[in-house]
Amino acid sequence: MSTLLILAKILVSILAVVGLSLVAERVSPRVAGVLSGYPLGTAIALFFIGLENGHDFAAQGAVYTVAGLSASLVLVHVYYVMSSILQRHALVCSAAGAVAAFLLAAALLHQVDFSLGTGLSFTLAVTAFYAWRFRRLDNVRVATAVRFTRWVLVLRGLAAASIVLLITGLATIIGPDGAGILSAFPITLFPFLLILHLTYGKEPVHTVIKNYPFGLGALITYALSVSFTYPLFGVALGTLLSFGAATGYLAAFALVSRRFD
Repeated sequence: MSTLLILAKILVSILAVVGLSLVAERVSPRVAGVLSGYPLGTAIALFFIGLENGHDFAAQGAVYTVAGLSASLVLVHVYYVMSSILQRHALVCSAAGAVAAFLLAAALLHQVDFSLGTGLSFTLAVTAFYAWRFRRLDNVRVATAVRFTRWVLVLRGLAAASIVLLITGLATIIGPDGAGILSAFPITLFPFLLILHLTYGKEPVHTVIKNYPFGLGALITYALSVSFTYPLFGVALGTLLSFGAATGYLAAFALVSRRFD
């Protein structure tokens, strides 16, 4: 792996996490929760997997990414439960428990021979369940933004960059199915939750988690699009088309949400 490629992964990951954090601070955790479903981290992982292993490899992995997104919901659910219960060391314990839950769910999913249809049906059912599960959580706002220093930038982006490097580095070893499931890890959302929790407490974190299932539709749309567009158009154009599809989902969701607000 060239130094330039490693630097590109790190830079893209940092920019994604920082952008999401700024939305929460300047707009609201509710909007950030929906945008957390935007395919930032997953897109970064699948793009570099495709770049290094070929578009067919990444497209096959994207099929399992669709199913693996259900594991990301397990992660945020465990984070919510543990952070709600624990009074001491809540951040560290919630983070560790959430990652362990994701890895366990991912390991179980890897044992199933998913097709695109069965993976999609399973994840949609899990998403609907968690949207119902989180329905009673309150939407809160961040009262005061923290000072945006280069150290805050490093903390927010370093974890995401490390996860991207790990997933893309393991892709050849674990194959497209395993790489696809790991690509469903909420690469930008997870470090964002930690920083939000550390800075503002658990309430804004719970707001992000409440709205995450609704934004996850964009990730599902993106992964579905990758599975079709990468083999047909290649990694670069397939990525652009898939981002367009995900953006279309969020635009439609925003219009529908406005009618019910």
